[in-house]
Amino acid sequence: MAKTEVILTSNIVGLGAESDQVKVAAGYARNYLLPQGLAIPLTAANKRRLEALRQRRAEREAHEFNAMNDLGKSLQKLICLIKVKTGDDGKMFGSVTSGTIADELKSQFDILLDKRKIHLELPIRGLGEHEVEMRLHHDVKATLKVVVESLTPLPEKPEAARGGDGARTEKRGWRFGPPPRAEGKPAEEAKPAADGKAARPVRPERKPKAARPESPA
Repeated sequence: MAKTEVILTSNIVGLGAESDQVKVAAGYARNYLLPQGLAIPLTAANKRRLEALRQRRAEREAHEFNAMNDLGKSLQKLICLIKVKTGDDGKMFGSVTSGTIADELKSQFDILLDKRKIHLELPIRGLGEHEVEMRLHHDVKATLKVVVESLTPLPEKPEAARGGDGARTEKRGWRFGPPPRAEGKPAEEAKPAADGKAARPVRPERKPKAARPESPA
């Protein structure tokens, strides 16, 4: 495949920045870079433009550094809250990725950030607080606090069953005393005799009659 040299006039990720002289496929330069104004052919006349391109590059990089440095200071103060679905055991369905965090930053704080600047070694799979490294610039790093909470309410613990009034316990008997007696029922009843015969009812003891006064002679 034929190659050609061009001078970049814009920052192109993965290829280079302003004033860089790079070799690219001739078709890529002819069909994309040159028509879009992202590069110019490498000629003696265009080489005289290199100084101006280097100056433009320095200004752009300084602006990006200042912007990312300010953003990093702001991110240090923020708490990004992410709600997720979980099961009854508290385990998450799915995970939180750098793309998820980028979406939440846009939604909650109106911060537009490339997800590639959000560094996660592994997706977040647990609830709670997490500190996420933000690689905003090759000279600027920051830490964002991410709090993952469940959308599913945790199940409540069942309350201990409560007994009704007058319930008996195994050791203490009647909690509030024995149940009331039926009205008109005597306090004691006759007990059966030891030999099995029915005991005679106890007759009330008669009071002695008062002595009559003697009549005078």
